[in-house]
Amino acid sequence: MQYSLNDVRVIHEDNHLIAINKPPGLLSQGDATGDPTALDLGKLYIKVRYDKPGAVFLGSIHRLDRPVSGVIVMARTSKALTRMNKLFQDRKVTKTYYALTRKKPEGESGRLKHYLLKDHDKNITKAYDKLGRRTAKAKESILDWKLVAMVDHYYLLEINPLTGRSHQIRAQLSTVGCPIVGDIKYGSRQKIDGRSIALHCSSMEFAHPTTKEIIKVSAQMPQTEIWKRFFSADKG
Repeated sequence: MQYSLNDVRVIHEDNHLIAINKPPGLLSQGDATGDPTALDLGKLYIKVRYDKPGAVFLGSIHRLDRPVSGVIVMARTSKALTRMNKLFQDRKVTKTYYALTRKKPEGESGRLKHYLLKDHDKNITKAYDKLGRRTAKAKESILDWKLVAMVDHYYLLEINPLTGRSHQIRAQLSTVGCPIVGDIKYGSRQKIDGRSIALHCSSMEFAHPTTKEIIKVSAQMPQTEIWKRFFSADKG
C-alpha cells in the first residue's frame, strides 16, 4: 500500500509537537518490511510545508499498531521528545479509544486487569489472569471500558488504557471473549477491507511539554461503513 502527503491529516501542530490522524494500515515506525511510516510522512509534511533543506528532525514518542487508526503524536524538538517520553512513562497521558466488538464484557462498564506477555517471534501478546512461573516476566495491564451504544449487533466500547502495553486492548478484549471486529489475529471471525481493525485512538490529553498547557488532540473516526453505524461525518 502506497501513502503520500494526501494521507497526512494534521490535527495538531506547534513549534514542539505535531500530531496526525493515522490511517489504518500505515506503520507508526519502521520495520523489516521497509514500508512508509507515519514518521516518514510527518517529516515529509514538515519539509514541504516549511521548505526545510536537508534532514528534518521528528522524534517518535509512541506507536499505534499498523491496523489501528487515530491520534499519533510526534516531537519536533529533542526537548519535547524527552519530556513527552517521560509523560508516557509516568502515565500522565489520557488516551481514549473506540472499539467495535460483536460481544461485550459483562455489565455496562468495568475494568480489565491482566498480565501480558509478548511473543516477539509471532508478534502476538497473551493475557493471563495472574502471574505464574512461566509468566514471571508478564507486565500488569489495566484498562477501563464502558458501553457507548449497540447497533445491528455491534457494540461500541469506549476504552481508556491505564497502561501502555503492546497490543494491550486487542489482547485484553480477546481474552474476555470480545475480540475487536476485524482482528483476525486475536480471534475475530470478521474481516474488514484493507489492513484495518475496528480500533481507533480518538483522543489524547496531556500537559504540553514546554508551555504546560493542557492539550487535547482529537482524531475524526474513519469514514468507513463499519464506523458510520455510530459516527457520521459531522460528528466525527
